[in-house]
Amino acid sequence: MEKTGRIIKSISGFYDVLDDESNVLVRTRARGNFRKRKIKPLVGDKVSFDSTGDLGYILEILPRENSLVRPPIANVDQAIVVTSAAEPNFSSNLLDKILVNIEHNEIEPVIYLTKADLLSDEQYAELKTTLMGYHEHADYQVFCDRDSYNDQQVSKLKATFADKVTVFTGQSGAGKSTLLNHIDHDLGLATAEISQTLNRGKHTTRQVSLFDIEGGLVADTPGFSSIDLQNIPAEELPKLFPEFLKYSDMCQFRGCRHVNEPNCAVKEKLSEGQIMQSRYDNYLYFLNEINSYKKDIEELIFDDSKDCTINFICRYYESRTRC
Repeated sequence: MEKTGRIIKSISGFYDVLDDESNVLVRTRARGNFRKRKIKPLVGDKVSFDSTGDLGYILEILPRENSLVRPPIANVDQAIVVTSAAEPNFSSNLLDKILVNIEHNEIEPVIYLTKADLLSDEQYAELKTTLMGYHEHADYQVFCDRDSYNDQQVSKLKATFADKVTVFTGQSGAGKSTLLNHIDHDLGLATAEISQTLNRGKHTTRQVSLFDIEGGLVADTPGFSSIDLQNIPAEELPKLFPEFLKYSDMCQFRGCRHVNEPNCAVKEKLSEGQIMQSRYDNYLYFLNEINSYKKDIEELIFDDSKDCTINFICRYYESRTRC
């Protein structure tokens, strides 16, 4: 009998599917032709499946609303971007790059600060002002209490989970597993210390799973210390900064990139302090990075001495973006 459900866990080729009707968990495998068709089920996928027998089989993956590569998960509504104040140090460039990728996938971001207790009072006040700028100018929800895991703040965060699929993402070692353990003590997720050599956290979450918390499904996912922008077109980038969208209709030119164009409303608001300088600087940095990708690929394509196969180009970009 064909049923529908959502994959909530993937491990060693098996997929645990939560039945929509009975709310029972069914262990399944993908149909054999999935591999031939190069289809890989992801945690979060809505699927049709057959549960006849001891082991069910996924028959079809229903259309995805979105999907992420890091972490590998589909149909996400909300992303909690966990960013540490120290160990590893706060990076506005990395935070903005993560936010841009989340916006690109049409997911709602929420910023959550950890390890603020490791800062001096002066350092914390400065960082809090920076993060509140994301709320005031870009309308992002921000959690930045000095005590990262106080009950009141954690309760407010949990209230955002209802009726959503939520992922936790951000720097390695930023404290995603620690935060989730404060949200639900039964998770018992592993945590690890920071690698002092690279100032990166050790990856401690080994698999992606969805947990039923506060009326929603929450995933704990591996962190990352860098991420690329190669799938984002230059013309889309300005649309991924919410504060730019507020004023872009007032620019003189349609499709304004907010760089050298005259009568640019975004640059005017920047000079008035309505847009954060750090956000704009990171935007220019990302735009240059995206244009650099485009230039590199054009040079590869038109250089007859180069191997321009798709596999070569993929290997080239992997070498450029490897963490």
